[in-house]
Amino acid sequence: MSLEIDVSVTAGPWHEKLPQAEGIARAAAQAAFDHAATAAFGHAANETAHGENAEAALVLADDEFVRRLNRDYRGHDEATNVLSFAALDAKTVIQNPDGAAPVLLGDMVVAFETVAVEAADQGKSVADHFSHLIVHAMLHLLGYDHETGDQAERMEGTEILILRKLGIADPYAEEE
Repeated sequence: MSLEIDVSVTAGPWHEKLPQAEGIARAAAQAAFDHAATAAFGHAANETAHGENAEAALVLADDEFVRRLNRDYRGHDEATNVLSFAALDAKTVIQNPDGAAPVLLGDMVVAFETVAVEAADQGKSVADHFSHLIVHAMLHLLGYDHETGDQAERMEGTEILILRKLGIADPYAEEE
């Protein structure tokens, strides 16, 4: 299985303040995808000999854009750090024959200002916090959720494992 990420930068701060955002996003999304494939199929996604492909879209936006989406699609008239719009049902198995069009996982939209403020408030780099949010959003696209305590615990544990592989500290660890 391979993952293609289509990235669209619609807000200037991404280029100015985090010029490596596209590369960070691709690495984090691929790590989440590989982890999910390993969990589901017992091998890393990039080791599969089959022609199964998946695709996701990422919009690097500003708070105002995300606020409007959040209002229109979730009924919350406020900015948030990341929104994900899964194209698949959580029970859908990703399979497509060799040469077929990629399976569309869905869309992710990240708000720069909110990410930067949260990173500063949490004493993290913007890059590390952004990586965490991409992993979080990709897991949503892959069927993970955090509506119940058990779901949240599973999702957070998965995020921690993926981020560790990327060399990023546990975002849920309490500071001492």
